[in-house]
Amino acid sequence: MKDAIGDSLGLQPLDEVTESKAVVTREEPAKMKSNEKLDKDYDYARTNFYNVIESGTEALEQMLDVAKASEHPRAYEVVATIMKTLIDSNKELVAMSSKKAEDDNDGPVEDKAVTNNNLFVGSTAELQQVLKDMRNADG
Repeated sequence: MKDAIGDSLGLQPLDEVTESKAVVTREEPAKMKSNEKLDKDYDYARTNFYNVIESGTEALEQMLDVAKASEHPRAYEVVATIMKTLIDSNKELVAMSSKKAEDDNDGPVEDKAVTNNNLFVGSTAELQQVLKDMRNADG
């Protein structure tokens, strides 16, 4: 059977093509470690926070101009709402950064042992013995 289109395009029928034994494999992209994903998410969220805060600051300035020009109570209410939203966004950004710093240090910074108002009940000789025992245990 003659294939006029195949001949005009210079193609060979499939049964005449020699089979290649080469196997083409598709490489899977390297899987991201969970820390890399968290770092990527953190960077993305931080960028979004910056964008929201910057846009909110611009909106606040524009709304403040509107409020001054109109002297309408509702306009001032909107200004107050925008200010509160910006403050909350800044707090969230700082909290997120603090949590990231804690995670990078393998635990909260506040977990350091701090003892305030410690009271020992006993004689001076007993206190000295306890302190001596503590030094021997450390060294």
